[in-house]
Amino acid sequence: MHERAWVTVIDGEVEIMTSRGQSVAGASGLMVEFAPGARHAVLAQTTARLLLLLTPWPGDGHPGAMSLEDKATVRQRAAEHRGTP
Repeated sequence: MHERAWVTVIDGEVEIMTSRGQSVAGASGLMVEFAPGARHAVLAQTTARLLLLLTPWPGDGHPGAMSLEDKATVRQRAAEHRGTP
């Protein structure tokens, strides 16, 4: 994800985990912020409603800041970065 993410619990109970093993459990009113590129998971403990807000992250590497030429070759460059053909 290229944007900053805000997850707000509207109703229900959830557990939110980071790729580093940190977690927080909460209910209605819980708000968690994630930096661009931060991996996370949301697990509903009960039926839940969430609000996910993605805020712009303008800058180098953001798809919105790329030229049309860069956008045309982004998949090829990503595959090269991963080491796949």
